[in-house]
Amino acid sequence: MSDALKHECGIAMIRLLKPLEYYKEKYGTAFYGINKMYLMMEKQHNRGQDGAGFASIKLDVSPGERYISRVRSNAAQPIQDIFSQINERINTEFSAHPELKNDVSAQKKNIPYVGELLLGHVRYGTFGINSVENVHPFLRQNNWMHRNLIIAGNFNMTNTNQLFNNLIKLGMHPKEKADTITVMEKIGHFLDDAVRKLYKKAKSKGLNKMEASPYIAENLSIAKILKKASRDWDGGYAMAGMLGHGDAFVLRDPAGIRPAYYYKDEEVIVIASERPAIQTVFNVPFETIKEIEPGHAIVIKKDGGFSQPQILKPLERKSCSFERIYFSRGSDAEIYQERKELGRLIMPKVLDAINRDTENTVFSFIPNTAETSFYGMLDAAQNELNEQKNEAILKEGGAISPERLKEIQAHKIRVEKIAIKDVKLRTFITEDSSRDDLVAHVYDVTYGVVKPTDNLVIIDDSIVRGTTLKKSILKMLDRLQPKQIVVVSSAPQIRYIDCYGIDMARLESLVAFQAALALHKEQGTYNIVEEIYHKAKAAITLDTDTPVENHVKELYAPFSDEEISGKIAEIISANSINAEVKVIFQSVANLHAACPKNIGDWYFTGDYPTKGGSRVANRAYVYFYEGNPNRAY
Repeated sequence: MSDALKHECGIAMIRLLKPLEYYKEKYGTAFYGINKMYLMMEKQHNRGQDGAGFASIKLDVSPGERYISRVRSNAAQPIQDIFSQINERINTEFSAHPELKNDVSAQKKNIPYVGELLLGHVRYGTFGINSVENVHPFLRQNNWMHRNLIIAGNFNMTNTNQLFNNLIKLGMHPKEKADTITVMEKIGHFLDDAVRKLYKKAKSKGLNKMEASPYIAENLSIAKILKKASRDWDGGYAMAGMLGHGDAFVLRDPAGIRPAYYYKDEEVIVIASERPAIQTVFNVPFETIKEIEPGHAIVIKKDGGFSQPQILKPLERKSCSFERIYFSRGSDAEIYQERKELGRLIMPKVLDAINRDTENTVFSFIPNTAETSFYGMLDAAQNELNEQKNEAILKEGGAISPERLKEIQAHKIRVEKIAIKDVKLRTFITEDSSRDDLVAHVYDVTYGVVKPTDNLVIIDDSIVRGTTLKKSILKMLDRLQPKQIVVVSSAPQIRYIDCYGIDMARLESLVAFQAALALHKEQGTYNIVEEIYHKAKAAITLDTDTPVENHVKELYAPFSDEEISGKIAEIISANSINAEVKVIFQSVANLHAACPKNIGDWYFTGDYPTKGGSRVANRAYVYFYEGNPNRAY
């Protein structure tokens, strides 16, 4: 993606189902779980670079022995940093106590992080200070093992204020309003309540206080706790948690917005945000890895018991299509084919834009995530070329000469690596006057392969703000002096904010929104901007349980997709580009055809899968109109 866009967070959970001695004997190390967690987090590093965290729980330890360990980092290389810390601690213990190396029981007792239940998280913060205090996992501590709660998630709630107020109504005094804190405290409240009730029940059965603990661990219903805690949640989430005594869970939102996969055999239970992480790290077949069903939770009991109960009634499945277009690793078998299909399906529009002149067209892509859709576009281009060759041969009839036949057959699709990403300068430039000039050189281009009579077709996976295209890529491409530059987006026009985890929080930053405003100004209908404001303002004052319309849709309603695409082309090319510029976007229908299992499209259509989504969209519009720089969620 050419625009800087924040990614999703990623979670990973491993439950070892055998004693640590088993892994020492079979794999040569009792640190099998730690090693696998490192790989799981690295394989999901694409999802978060702001921070990383790791927590582990040791099962069946004696009182007075440490059973929870946690390490977090917001260093430049956070995953490497936390595992370097873990490795350093292990080596320190081995140096001080060489006898530990062959004594697994002593390793578990004396070395932190060596446990049977492990939770990892990679963070890409959508807002807030990038402090280590904001890095997951979060820990809610208590002297009762059962009340210790560790939480990490890939999520965003649309109704954080409501959830915060609900905690106050329960008599709490939350220390923060952040959705992670509110979610953890809500789960913690019902966890405490369940433990208290079970303790009373244990006493009624004649059990003493010490005997009550194993009784509570055995009978604690994680599903009931989650049902009560999540009743008012509105958002997209894959929420992972561990309890101090060894129970664990991962809960997925009812619309299946955020992804979550699991694998289970006789040795391990593994859960992750991405299927390839599990497939690669544990070397297991694609078909053995399953999705957690929307509205369901994977629940792992201390004794290793596994279940997938329904926690919330599933909504219409609206899994995030951006996962398929951009966020998730393209090594997933389904995602790879879907991205190719996105490129193939947009080819008819490309052919129209170049008047089917494949002979005078160079095809390329914007690195790196658009490469797969580029291959799909090439497949379609090759099919078109084959048809052109057939037509040319048939037109000649039986009188075609060998020379003419050779000439026709020599026609090839011209493919070049045109755009080359040099360095991500924007990560450290702050002064606006120098930033623009330097950002213009983030991409370099290959000279000598484009003629002045050529069309240059370049595909990107999506266009969000269009800033990098305008300030860097188009300027660089124009130096090649093509007749026409056709910028192709394998995704539809991004018209609305996301409120479920992706950092697209401000309407005015979206180039499609800017294009719609510009069209209204040109056509003398700009008064609609104020009309929508009043409707949106009224909508966000309604009770949170009242469904509201997404009034931002009205801004786009008068215009065709082609009109908005044309205006976007004008905006990103301005007056500084000599070549004619066209911008082509994927249709929503083709997006659904390419990604039939992931049809969440609210950023394109404004059709939010939860009632809080439209409310947030209206609030974002109000903030735009009032010049309020705050986020709408």
